[in-house]
Amino acid sequence: MNGKRNGSLRRLLEPKDVNSMSPAGKMVTYGLLAFWAAVVLFPLYWVLITSLKLPIHVNDGPLYIPFIDFMPSLHAWEYIFFELGNDTLRPYLNSIVIAFFSTVLAVGIGSMAAYALVRFQYRPRFASVIAFLLILAVVVWMTIAVDLHWSLSVAIGLALFFLFLNTLGKRFQTRVGNDDILFWIISQRILPPVVAVLPIYVMFQQMRLLDTHIALIVTYMTVNLPIVVWLMRDFFASIPMDLEESAQIDGASRFQILLGIIMPLAKPGLAATSLFVLILSWNEYLLALFLSTADAQTMPLLVAAQNATRGPQWWYMSVLIVIMIVPVIVMAGILQRFIARGLLIGAVKG
Repeated sequence: MNGKRNGSLRRLLEPKDVNSMSPAGKMVTYGLLAFWAAVVLFPLYWVLITSLKLPIHVNDGPLYIPFIDFMPSLHAWEYIFFELGNDTLRPYLNSIVIAFFSTVLAVGIGSMAAYALVRFQYRPRFASVIAFLLILAVVVWMTIAVDLHWSLSVAIGLALFFLFLNTLGKRFQTRVGNDDILFWIISQRILPPVVAVLPIYVMFQQMRLLDTHIALIVTYMTVNLPIVVWLMRDFFASIPMDLEESAQIDGASRFQILLGIIMPLAKPGLAATSLFVLILSWNEYLLALFLSTADAQTMPLLVAAQNATRGPQWWYMSVLIVIMIVPVIVMAGILQRFIARGLLIGAVKG
């Protein structure tokens, strides 16, 4: 009897071969995965069923199951899409345009910067960097305090900077390296956005670009550039130099090597980085709040606007949240295989 029990227990705990799991291990593993999937998916389910509730159902408390706890209604969906004077399409299209172009520019420029930091050695003089920052502060001061046109201020700043490089700049020998440049780039992301948003607001106000797609695209791109450089640098560093040296022998230029060899090999990293930056741009609220009002309004602002004088209108918010997450889910599905490979490469390299 004990032998039978031991045999049953052994079959339950021991795998059939080295490539499979034991029955007990499968039960525990799939049980934990099912539990975590429920934890992750329940907020999405809650938002979806809330979008199908009437205000009285939301106020009645937690009602979970349609047709049992409550009768579903398309009232909120009809209001968001068909109510006269309710403009939902424009913020949605604004978000698509701004998030797409800011992501493309950030990934494109950031990838080139990351590749340059991996393959080239930069040794700029420390004094030149400090001079550039001081002259930039002078340009901002002339634009705001002196009320000088921004184009003239920039021209004066560039002239002063090149004059410094050709005269006093040559006397200073202390230099910074690639690691210093990379740390400075990523440190820009450490800075809270609320600190920089007021100068950005004044700059675009002087340029008469407030409440435009260009202002938000440029700002989102600039904010996300450090993340792209930081992530793509590791992917480029994992690519052997031999491939580039062979292409150079055949006469390929640096841009041909980058676009024809490096970028195809870095597709997993590009996919993972692009989706990450797209999500950050798609959900950005603070910068959109300061830099847009009506014409360039994005979806996060429209969701926040549902907090009316009568309190949060959760049923309308839920509809907007549902249609907001659809593009991100579609992009994640399209790029899934590249993202998985990119995360795996990053984990192995780390």
